[in-house]
Order: sequence, then structure tokens, then C-alpha cells
Amino acid sequence: MTSPQPLRPSRGLNVLHLFCHVTGPVDVSEVNDAVDDARSRGLQVVTAAIMGAKADLCVMTLGEDLWDLRRFQTRLQGAGLVVAESYVSVTEVSEYAGGMPEKMIHDRLFPVLPPEGMTAFCFYPMSKRRGEENNWYALPYERRERLMREHGLSGKNFRGRVLQVVTGSTGLDDWEWGVTLFAVHVDDLKECVYTMRYDEASTLYGEFGAFYTGLVGTVDDVLMATSPARDR
Repeated sequence: MTSPQPLRPSRGLNVLHLFCHVTGPVDVSEVNDAVDDARSRGLQVVTAAIMGAKADLCVMTLGEDLWDLRRFQTRLQGAGLVVAESYVSVTEVSEYAGGMPEKMIHDRLFPVLPPEGMTAFCFYPMSKRRGEENNWYALPYERRERLMREHGLSGKNFRGRVLQVVTGSTGLDDWEWGVTLFAVHVDDLKECVYTMRYDEASTLYGEFGAFYTGLVGTVDDVLMATSPARDR
């Protein structure tokens, strides 16, 4: 059987977040083998133990070929992980990023994850509001650009404490963007989101989905924390 043609973005990487529950035995060896195989194919894999009841763990995967991400998902499910929620997106550079240095453009399209020393993890989806009174897409481009530049300046205050990975999902999932945050401390996540919500771009025009918070760790660390019936 011949393999299908690779399906790649025109630039950047495909991104898949899988939020999983552990409802029975998990084949830890198979999960580790799947992760090792994915990485050998050039995929990046981040695993995090998720707090609360929304999920037990998250597997975030980035790669060029969407088929590789789909095959990886199948192997994880076959090892006993039950996908409760997911998010599909691609890395991108904002349309308001004119004049951005080439290195910053490259880092946004091809981030290297997880960042060293940042083990606090958060993911949430968001869109821009299309209300009758406040409609982001009815604003002139110049005003949208100014608001987003102001929003970006707020984020710079957290450089070194929080890494923000914003991926585009318009037409790919239910929201317009997925936001993944990595931080040194848990309260860095809280302070970053709290501060940036006061920017006009968020206050008047931001809509947010469910938040998933957790701890980045190895496959073994994450499964040890989330799988009481794990297959030893």
C-alpha cells in the first residue's frame, strides 16, 4: 500500500492538541514508542498533566505532515488514551506583524517546544467578537493594527516568564486561534492573561473558550500522575 501524499501548510507547522482521559489500563510502553517514533519523524511532542476534571493529560504535537499527526493520534488511542477534546490549528504570523524581524517570524512559524524551564502549561481558544456593537471585523485595518500592537506591548512585559504560542484555526476548528502558554510559575500564567485582558483588543473584542491548565513533564511523569490503573 502506498502512503498518501504529505499534507503540509504552505508555511509553518500543523498543530494538534489532544486532551485525553485515562479510563482504563494504558500501555505506557506503546505511548513511549509512539512518541519516540513521532519525534524520529520530525514531530515535536509536548506532554502535560492537566489539573481538574476537563482532561487528565494533554498531548500537543507539531509537525509538517498532517498525516503524521493523524497516525500519531491513532497510536495514542490504541494505547488506551481516550480523547475527550481536541484542537486543530497551524502556526502563523499575524497580519499585523509588518516589519517584524525575520528571526521572530521564523520563531513563530517554527517554535521549539517545550521551552526550557517553563513547566507551567495553559491552553485556551479564542476568537474576535462580531457583535452588533463591537465587531472586530468591521473596524478599519489601521485601527485593528494599532490595537494589536498595543496588545503585543503588554505581552512583552512577560518575556522570560511566559512563552505564548498563538496558532491559527479559522476554518480548521470552532474558534479562530488557539493560545498555548508556557510559564516559569503558575501565577505567571494568571498574571499574563489578567493583564492582557485589559487591552482594548481583548476587553471589547476578545471571546475566550475553556481553559486547560497543567504541568509539562515526560510521558512517564504525566502518566504516573494521571493513570492509577496504568499498565506496568
